[in-house]
Amino acid sequence: MTTLSQKLPAEVERTEQSSGPAGAVPSLAPVLAVRDVRIGDRSAGREIVHGVSFTLTPGRAVGIVGESGSGKTLTCRAALGILPAPFEITGGSVEIDGGDIDGLSPARWTGLRGATISAVFQDPASYLNPSIRVGAQIAEVVRVKKGLKRRAARRRAVELLRSVHLRDPELVGSQYPHELSGGMLQRVLIAVAIAAGPRILIADEATTALDVTVQAEILDLLADLRERTGLALVVVSHDLAVVAQLCDEVLVMRDGEVVEQGTTEDVLHRPRHEYTRLLIAEHQQYGLEKFLAPGEDA
Repeated sequence: MTTLSQKLPAEVERTEQSSGPAGAVPSLAPVLAVRDVRIGDRSAGREIVHGVSFTLTPGRAVGIVGESGSGKTLTCRAALGILPAPFEITGGSVEIDGGDIDGLSPARWTGLRGATISAVFQDPASYLNPSIRVGAQIAEVVRVKKGLKRRAARRRAVELLRSVHLRDPELVGSQYPHELSGGMLQRVLIAVAIAAGPRILIADEATTALDVTVQAEILDLLADLRERTGLALVVVSHDLAVVAQLCDEVLVMRDGEVVEQGTTEDVLHRPRHEYTRLLIAEHQQYGLEKFLAPGEDA
């Protein structure tokens, strides 16, 4: 893969950058760097994603918002090395912990996924084995990725279930996926995702199928994990309110392009692109206004 310039396309409206939240450490090296990544559809012979760029340092969160089909998920799957056929990276580069992922062997990817970069997706039940108790599924990840013995792995599974704020983690660990609610399943999947101590977590529409109360609990959990562990987050959503609550920086995507990019405060309070203003207007009725400063007019 040819490494291209990190410069964003000329049509992107980039809002003025601020210094970020108090206490932020701007000198930290990126754990994830996406540089002018382009993704093509090999079967159709056309480009689907057109030059996405962002960097992520420990403890920071980047949100990617846009309608279905805007390229959000393809961008994240490119970073995870799991682009489905016929899609492929056709330009740019992705670096994880300073290393380019281009040409990584399957064995190297196996070592990276879970231990360095992990992900949580929508519909957690589809990512869990229905015939195995959830505690055993978490313990297996710990055994494979961390080399723990069986008994130690079981103890660690309970600790992980407790860390994602599940009541009675011993009981939850003994249950099968079908015995748990959607919110509990999403917490279990987060426990699986963080079991090996990754530095980067991609949350791709992780709260979309949940009711408002459970969604808020999952967002609080992700924020807590970020604060406690320094986990770097990529939050993918069609919902601006979700990224407003969690993220330091926002990319707004439409038709495979980043049309606006900047700090969350600038993008929400001072949007420059018409599509961003449209998204904000659509989401005001769902509670986005509480993330806007009093008197600000989006």
